[in-house]
Amino acid sequence: MQTASTNICERMGHFQELSEFKRGTVIGCHLCNKSIREIFLLLNIPWSTVNGIITKWKKLGTAATPHNAAKW
Repeated sequence: MQTASTNICERMGHFQELSEFKRGTVIGCHLCNKSIREIFLLLNIPWSTVNGIITKWKKLGTAATPHNAAKW
């Protein structure tokens, strides 16, 4: 018998970090006034990821990952 936590873990994908190029592409699209919807459809990246990249860029001025970001 499986527990609820086992089921969730089986359904969830593994974390995969976006390349610096893709994060930069998201920011570039945002600067060209593309909506989040247009960006995630164009780049085939989840909406939440696109939103997170843009939010982090607005707050910190960088889209770098925590181990690459000097401001973390």
